[in-house]
Amino acid sequence: MRLATRGSPLALAQADIVAGMLATRFVGIEVERVVVHTEGDRRTDDALDRIGGQGVFVKEIQHAVGDGRADVAVHSAKDLPPIEPPGLAVVAVPVRADARDALVGSTLDALPPGAVVATGSPRRRAQLAHLRPDLVFVGLRGNMGTRLEHVRSGQVDVVVVAAAALDRLGWADRLDERLDTSTCLPQVGQGALALECRVDDRAVRSLLGTLDDQAAHMAVTAERAFLRALGAGCTLPVAAHATVVRGAGGGAGAGRVRLEGLIASGDGRVVVRDVLEGGDPERLGAALAALLVDEQGAAAIEGWEVTG
Repeated sequence: MRLATRGSPLALAQADIVAGMLATRFVGIEVERVVVHTEGDRRTDDALDRIGGQGVFVKEIQHAVGDGRADVAVHSAKDLPPIEPPGLAVVAVPVRADARDALVGSTLDALPPGAVVATGSPRRRAQLAHLRPDLVFVGLRGNMGTRLEHVRSGQVDVVVVAAAALDRLGWADRLDERLDTSTCLPQVGQGALALECRVDDRAVRSLLGTLDDQAAHMAVTAERAFLRALGAGCTLPVAAHATVVRGAGGGAGAGRVRLEGLIASGDGRVVVRDVLEGGDPERLGAALAALLVDEQGAAAIEGWEVTG
């Protein structure tokens, strides 16, 4: 089985995690990594929103699967645009890792007034600015080693990263604080892997199905539905995090999804946030988006724009 992946240390580690899962379930299976260089990897000096946003890390990987150079695309679910290209489908979401954001260099409370925070994420910047208007933010790109070097060299006081990224690289001891989701709501899909293949490839779909975790898949589906309902042109910072909770009375059942979502102004002065529960992840995501936009006034935030 050929796994298409980016060539960064984190992406390769994630592909190896998937290869290990397959090897555990199917003795004798041969797994090969197909390294694909994406637009996001080539243009590390440009902000993501200037070069295409979320999809810049996945399009070439999807093409490799679509044209038969690989069988499976291994994605960080947070990199996937909410609408899949024709002919491909996310058929498995393995057990989710830590979805939280984390700080390297200092805890949030220990940061002095005017501390310099490095992050390339408008979502992280808006939420942290909402809590700490005194902080100074600078952009950040590059692989995880490059990002952490900014702290070690003293260029910034703290770097904000995905906790799961450092966990998967074996660098958890470098974290100073994992931010509770009440402090910083994660990016859609953060901490999860998404395994995508051709819709008509029944053999691969069957194999990948054994790696799927129902709770993780439901949670990511709800988050992606929320993002999709906001529209492809939503330009404001957006966050969402879902968990599967037991049904009424504590029964196991199929579970219900608890979805929390957030839309903020770029400067963090305005944050609209709420939570809903439901049994259908797709409907839940759309309902929460409508709640924030139509009933709680997110559409009135300066900079709101939906183009499609």
